[in-house]
Amino acid sequence: MGDKDLEYTVVFPDPSDSGFKEDPVVILLGWGGCQDKHLSKYSYIYKNQGCIVLRYIAPWQQIFFSGIFSKNLQRTARKLLDLLFDLGIEGHPILFHVFSNAGCMLYRHIVELQCNKTETYFTKLRVVGIIFDSAPGNKNLQGSIRAFNTVLGSSTNVVVKCIAIPVFVLMVLLKVMLYPVTQFVSLPFYDALKVDPSRWPQLFLYSKADKIVYYKDIEAMINTRKMLNIQVQSVDFETSQHVNHFREFPDKYSNFCLNFLKECIQKTPLSRLFDKKKHLIQ
Repeated sequence: MGDKDLEYTVVFPDPSDSGFKEDPVVILLGWGGCQDKHLSKYSYIYKNQGCIVLRYIAPWQQIFFSGIFSKNLQRTARKLLDLLFDLGIEGHPILFHVFSNAGCMLYRHIVELQCNKTETYFTKLRVVGIIFDSAPGNKNLQGSIRAFNTVLGSSTNVVVKCIAIPVFVLMVLLKVMLYPVTQFVSLPFYDALKVDPSRWPQLFLYSKADKIVYYKDIEAMINTRKMLNIQVQSVDFETSQHVNHFREFPDKYSNFCLNFLKECIQKTPLSRLFDKKKHLIQ
């Protein structure tokens, strides 16, 4: 079932739980350094409502050193979409729920595959919406260092940390300095998400207290997408930290996610899923 190199988890609901005509598929893309036991807690939001839940966490090396491993993320995106066909659930309504920049980086490649005219196989997928948790962020060096240090954890050898963190900082600085040139070759994920041609509804869950991702980056993305006449909703939890909104406000968080999913399935016409003028990437 699926690709041997893809470490994922699929949870199928009890048939008696379903309140939908077709069981929706919710794809959870985890944050950098998180473990499946952390991501599994979000599964229950959807599984108890009759949803099929697919969980995947990209290796942290591919996220924090994305310039080196960008091809890996592209291959992973393809494998995840192929997996939906392998499982026979490609015809179900699909909701993405992505966490932090790690989830966004992978989601970016998924969208590009779906909107590529040479990938007609994937255009059959029925994506109805996307939820962003604590993302996306843009060029935040301090937040990136905090996130990287958290991923390395207290168990990492001090010497390894002393080498890894400066190398990571150097790579981030190089990316920032080379941005005026590299943007013409490949857009950073944040810029790519601003102009991505998908038109399905979006829900942004964030907090002004987040110390990893600047809330202003998220609000700038919200405004940009709204200007494209996309149905956008947002919730500022105000006091919760990065990817900690569900932990601090479980009922509120769950309600927003489930209501959004139901709205997406009931109200999203097919004509709004892609930009009519540029629904396919050349």
